[in-house]
Amino acid sequence: MIRLILADDHKLIRDGVKALLNDEELVIAGEVATGNELVELLTYTQADVVLLDISMPEMDGFDCLRYLRQHYPEVKPLILSMLEDERSVHQMMELGALGYITKSAGKEELRMAVKLVAKGTPYISSMLTMDLLRKANSSSFVPAFRDGRSFQERTQKELSKRELEVLNLISEGYTNADIAEQLFTSKRTIETHRQNLLEKTQTRNTAALVKYAMQNGFIS
Repeated sequence: MIRLILADDHKLIRDGVKALLNDEELVIAGEVATGNELVELLTYTQADVVLLDISMPEMDGFDCLRYLRQHYPEVKPLILSMLEDERSVHQMMELGALGYITKSAGKEELRMAVKLVAKGTPYISSMLTMDLLRKANSSSFVPAFRDGRSFQERTQKELSKRELEVLNLISEGYTNADIAEQLFTSKRTIETHRQNLLEKTQTRNTAALVKYAMQNGFIS
């Protein structure tokens, strides 16, 4: 069970997030409207992830990240913001955020981001990643591990046959529900496969996963 704290000064946003995160693997441990309220809540409430807005009164997201890093390093911050510029992403990640997702994200992406961050896997919103990828150098770099194998070789060995099937269907634009129907399994199982693919390929969202798969020959 993932214990989540919502930190946003707009109650409408908090109520919306609670509705979207209706999941048996998640529990809302608390909600606050200011950074000071977050500091107080953490003194008596245990949390795995803090879903944190940048623009809040009293203590903003910047100050909250500094405080969390110093006093609660085990708590994983996931930024939820209207800001969609590259500079904001870099600033938040440098201050200790483990993930960054925009308020325009859909339900499935938000739930996946929370679950990945809770496991210690960094995540950046798919739309933001697409923008970053457009600016990135198109040449691929394949790092080598200490055992001499490239990251591609290691990944190919670790991916199961079913994960490769899911990866191909993801690349064709199918949703988790569509893939579950095609493979005669549950949507939750497909969500797990998708999370495992992100972790094994060290990519942060679907867009980056598909690009990695194309560059490394998993899909055409």
